[in-house]
Amino acid sequence: MALDKIEKLLEKYFEAETSIAEEKELKDYFASSDVTQHLEQYKPIFGYATQAKQEQFTATIPLKTNKRSSVVWLSVAASVAVFLSVGLFTFNHYNHPVSEDLGTYDDPEVAFRETQKALALISRSVNKGIESMEYLNEYEQSKNKIFK
Repeated sequence: MALDKIEKLLEKYFEAETSIAEEKELKDYFASSDVTQHLEQYKPIFGYATQAKQEQFTATIPLKTNKRSSVVWLSVAASVAVFLSVGLFTFNHYNHPVSEDLGTYDDPEVAFRETQKALALISRSVNKGIESMEYLNEYEQSKNKIFK
């Protein structure tokens, strides 16, 4: 009779319909030494939990304690880089002579022509930007036609 009950519990277990108490009953049965021959194949399934409880992690984990020294070296390297940057900037900035040519013109007509050239250059750049904005305008109109 007990064997029939165990077989029914096994069927329920494989159909995922057992309760926790029924699973405990199956584990207890398969942990015992009087498991019938044709159910011997299921013993590893239910014996795994007891075997897993007995396992322990025995490997040692090395702890790295030299993190502080790497942080110190990193901060020293960063400080040296900052000092070199400031030094090179200062050296280059103060050792170059300041040019006296500030783009000024003595002749008003030459100044007027140069100003016109500069404004024409700016005008071309602005017009290019406006042309590319027309594509966006066309896209917006198409989008409004489609999604209305």
